[in-house]
Amino acid sequence: MNLIEKIENRDAIVGIIGLGYVGLPLAVAFAEAGFHVIGIDLDERKVQAINHHDSYIEDVSSETLQRLGASISATTDFSALESCDTVSICVPTPLRKTGDPDVSYIISAIDQVARYLHPGMLIVLESTTYPGTTTEVVLPRLTGNGKGLQVGQDFFLCFSPERVDPGREDWTTRTTPKVIGGTTPACLAAGRALYGAALQTLVPVSSTEAAEMVKLLENTFRAVNIGMANEVLLMCEKLGLDVWEVIESAATKPFGFMKFTPGPGIGGHCIPIDPLYLSWKLKSLKFTARFIELADEINSAMPEYWVRQTQDALNGVEKPLKGSAILVLGVAYKKDIGDLRESPALDIIHLLQEKGARVAYHDPYVPAFDHDGLTMTCVPDLDAALQAADCVLVVTDHAIYDWEAVARQAQLVVDTRNVLRR
Repeated sequence: MNLIEKIENRDAIVGIIGLGYVGLPLAVAFAEAGFHVIGIDLDERKVQAINHHDSYIEDVSSETLQRLGASISATTDFSALESCDTVSICVPTPLRKTGDPDVSYIISAIDQVARYLHPGMLIVLESTTYPGTTTEVVLPRLTGNGKGLQVGQDFFLCFSPERVDPGREDWTTRTTPKVIGGTTPACLAAGRALYGAALQTLVPVSSTEAAEMVKLLENTFRAVNIGMANEVLLMCEKLGLDVWEVIESAATKPFGFMKFTPGPGIGGHCIPIDPLYLSWKLKSLKFTARFIELADEINSAMPEYWVRQTQDALNGVEKPLKGSAILVLGVAYKKDIGDLRESPALDIIHLLQEKGARVAYHDPYVPAFDHDGLTMTCVPDLDAALQAADCVLVVTDHAIYDWEAVARQAQLVVDTRNVLRR
């Protein structure tokens, strides 16, 4: 029985490397489509949680894992790949401190796949990366393992970028259109068969490079437009205008305008990082991605801007920032989730502390965190913290907050999200 027949008959065993915000929802989608899924992750806590049907991310409930039962299992042992017919790689792709892409997680995962590669196997890279990674980095490691297997004949290789927006209920892993590109036409056919069995809509493209570029375009579009909104905030401040009035009024135009809003900076694993992957790749081709670099400069400066705003607000009531009690409200990078990756709140807290402020935070989704030498615990009593703070700095606009109560109890508020007026 060939791979496509196995997929159609739901006899294929699906492997997923990386069980985070991308990998676990993908595992659920395949299990709900009738496949047995084996998840592989180096984090023993995640593996134990899944095997006990206990979810650790907002987008997958423990009840869902309990319902799917033995359809999803997890292990830290990569030898499980011997029994897998397909493997989707969903590992992180951070930036190094030098600004270069760090594909070490991809390489580590691929080397394990190469070790257990067998005829008929489909490998799909989902981790966001620069155009050319699949053919220039992944493919040589799979064909250079001494087994003599040929891509498109003996095994299949695709790239299909993840499109996860944690916390959303309208667009899920199953309902969000899925872009996929194959190394060869046979690879694309295998990838379409697998993902088409679990997801509603597939968007095939001509190559893995095209699929890689699609993901970078999506997030570069967002980063550049957020950067423009943040710069408009700075412009309106100089002009004595209300940026929120300007944006909301512009958004009434039914065509030719898409609303983006300013804020404390950008966060999450994608928007702050993905455009810089593209910029790095283009530098190797002697091309400067000016929009990307300018947007990154503007967005990266927003935490400093809001710290200055906090300092100015305190000056307005004759208090210095040094020694003042600042309550940061919300530390997740976006509302209604507990994801701290690249959150601007972390930079803001560091900057406030450097200036001598006494900083506390409250976030119902983040009970505690440890970041870059900064270890903090959520204040237990929000009402008392609001009343005790010299200034409340709203960073994440969680829907669970009673914003009228915040405005009523706080002595002074700096609102990066315009949520109080909303």
